[in-house]
Amino acid sequence: MEPVEGPGELGFHGDEEIIEVVELGPPGPDDLADEMEDVDFDDEGAEEPDAEAWETEDDEGVEDGMEAQDDSEVTFSLHSASVFCVSLDPKTNTLAVTGGEDDKAFVWRVSDGELLFECSGHKDSVTCAGFSHDSMFVATGDMSGLIKVWRVDAKEEVWSFEVGDLEWMEWHPQAHVLLAGTADGNSWMWKIPSGDCKTFQGPACPATCGRILPDGKRAVVGYEDGTMRIWDLKQGTSLHVLKGQDGHQDPLTCVASNQDGSLIMTGSVDCHAKLVNSTTGKVVCVFRMENMAPKAPPGEGEEAESNSVESLGFCNVMPLAAVGYLDGTLAIYDLSTQSLRHKCQHESGIVQLLWEESSAVVYTCSLDGAVRLWDARSGKMISEYRGHSAEILDFAVNKDASIVVTTSGDHQAKVFCVQRPDR
Repeated sequence: MEPVEGPGELGFHGDEEIIEVVELGPPGPDDLADEMEDVDFDDEGAEEPDAEAWETEDDEGVEDGMEAQDDSEVTFSLHSASVFCVSLDPKTNTLAVTGGEDDKAFVWRVSDGELLFECSGHKDSVTCAGFSHDSMFVATGDMSGLIKVWRVDAKEEVWSFEVGDLEWMEWHPQAHVLLAGTADGNSWMWKIPSGDCKTFQGPACPATCGRILPDGKRAVVGYEDGTMRIWDLKQGTSLHVLKGQDGHQDPLTCVASNQDGSLIMTGSVDCHAKLVNSTTGKVVCVFRMENMAPKAPPGEGEEAESNSVESLGFCNVMPLAAVGYLDGTLAIYDLSTQSLRHKCQHESGIVQLLWEESSAVVYTCSLDGAVRLWDARSGKMISEYRGHSAEILDFAVNKDASIVVTTSGDHQAKVFCVQRPDR
C-alpha cells in the first residue's frame, strides 16, 4: 500500500499560506437553506437566447441513413462534435449542462433548449460536468485536467484549477466541495470557491472512477490496477484497500453505493461486479456473468474481446442491483439471495444505467442510440425512446422520472418525455 498523507500533512497546494482545512461534516439544514436562498432562476429566462439552440422534431430533417424516428421533445444542437456528458441541476431539474469533444460546455434550459451561458475557456474535450448539490455552481472539466467552476445565477467563472489528465469529477452531496480523479493516481478535493485543496495519493496508475458516499465523509475510488480504496475525506487517510484476490484483475470502470452507503458495488473490465461492505471493507459477494455465449478465439494480432462492466447501480425501493455489460446484457441481481434475477438483452453495448429514485424501474442507454426503461421486478422492457443517429454517450433522469436528457455522438443532446399515466 502506498504511503498516504497523515492528518498533519494535508498536502495543500496553491499560494504560500495554508488555509483552514475544509470541514466535511454534513452541514445543518439551516446552512443549506442559507446557501440555497442565494440561487434564483426565476429571472434568467427573461433574456434573449444567445443562439438558436433548439429545434422541435417537426423542424428536423432526416438525412440518408439517419434514424427517422424521433421521440424527443427538444433537441439542443449547439455542439459541433460528440457530446460526452450531461447533468441536471439538482434543485429545480430545469437546467442541463453538457460537455463535448468540441472543447465546449453549455448550460441550457431543458424546457425549450434555450442557452443560458457557455462555460468557455476549455482547450480539450469536456468530459465531466455537473452542478453542486444546491445548483449554485456548475463545474466543467476537460481531458487535459482544466477544471472550471461557474456561479449559475451570475453566469460567471469563480474558480479554475489545472490537474493532470482528468478521469472523473463529482460534487459533494451536501457541501460546495469538488472531488476529482486523475491519470497519475491522485484524487483531488477542493473547497469551492476558496480553492482549499487536499490530495489523496493512490497507486501509480489512473484513478479511473470514484464516488463520494452518502455520509459525505468517505469516498470510494477505483484504479486501473484493479484496486479499490475507501478514503476518509477529512483525515486524508485510506480506510480500506481491496487488492489481489479481493480486488479486480483488470481496471475498474465504475463504482456505486446504495442509498445509506452501507454497500458499495464495483465494476471492472474483468467482467465481474463486486459487492463490498463499506464499513468493514470486505467483499460480500462477486457477481459473475455466467453462461455468456462463447466467443471465437482471437486471431493472430487480435486481442480477446472483454465483456466489461460499463455501469451499475442500486435500487432504492427493493434489494436489487443492476449491472450493464459491454455485450448489451442488463443483469438484475437480487441482493438478498445474491443471485441473478433477470437478464435483459440489448442489441449493442450498454453505456450507462440509472435507477428511478422511487421505483424498481431502471433506465439504460446503449450504443444503438436508444433509451430503454425496464421493470426490474419482471425483467420486461416498459418502453423505448429513439431520436439519435449515433450512440448515446451519457444521460440523466430528473427527480420525478418525467424526462430523460441524452447526449450522443451525433453532436446533439435531446430531451425525452417519459411520463406515463400508470406510473
